[in-house]
Amino acid sequence: MRDPYQVLGVSKTASEAEIKQAFRKLAKKYHPDQNRTDPKAKERFAEVNSAYEIVGDKAKRKQFDAGEIGADGKPRFQGFEGFTQGARPGGGARTFRWSTGGDPFSADDVLGDILGGFTRSGRTQTRAPPVRGEDVGASIAVTLEQLVRGDKVRVDLPTGHSVDVAVPPGTKSGQSIRLKGQGRPGMLGGPPGDALVTVEFVPHPLFRADGDHLRRDIAVTLDEAVLGAKVRVPTLDGAVTLTVPPRSSGGRALRLKGKGLPRAGGGRGDLLVTLKIVLPEGGDRDLEALMKKWREGHRYQVRNEESEA
Repeated sequence: MRDPYQVLGVSKTASEAEIKQAFRKLAKKYHPDQNRTDPKAKERFAEVNSAYEIVGDKAKRKQFDAGEIGADGKPRFQGFEGFTQGARPGGGARTFRWSTGGDPFSADDVLGDILGGFTRSGRTQTRAPPVRGEDVGASIAVTLEQLVRGDKVRVDLPTGHSVDVAVPPGTKSGQSIRLKGQGRPGMLGGPPGDALVTVEFVPHPLFRADGDHLRRDIAVTLDEAVLGAKVRVPTLDGAVTLTVPPRSSGGRALRLKGKGLPRAGGGRGDLLVTLKIVLPEGGDRDLEALMKKWREGHRYQVRNEESEA
């Protein structure tokens, strides 16, 4: 066995506090309950425990420094009066007891402080309570088309796992979805934490999300706005025909039922189409002449100049 001072990473002149601190650090690092996938950690933990059984006890440390016992705790020579060796009750690490009486020292006392898992009542061991794993955060970018189709979206988690996430109907940009058990692993047999995935909508070139509704603009000509028309309007489900009523003003919003985003209670919101009147490029002399003549006899008020001053 290796020198216990080397195992704990301390010098032979280290104080009791320094030795105890070194043991605490290594016991946390190599405890089997926190290293279930690393078989070497169990061996390292046992080595650290055995080392502390020697140099963490004043009497044994003195014996070891004097060459009376080895790194394994066994006497270096036979016939040392008053000294007996035996197995630890319950099958744990080996202990050494003086025949003059007294309770043998054990590293479990320090482990109890570290992990909250050991009590000294009749030398019995009580397992530490399970510790739930930490939650982790992640984000996903979702297109409006994916929301309408109900597609699952893949997200890469900080744990190294990738999962396909179903975005529930009614989810808004900036909201989070909780994925049970997809967080950090628990300790001491505790359950894993959760993953909190924030949903972010990808900006669309045509549509704007407004709650469960969608909004978009559509260009119409002057005659379509004045006389009315039927125009083709792209939606997330394909183009549909929209009726523009006669005498429609620019900025008027027309509603296409059920062409919005999925709702939490079922169904979908609406698509609100705002009319934008566009005049012919380069101007039109006939239109301008008509407007001058029309203005002379049909001028009307559309602004409250006092309130807008």
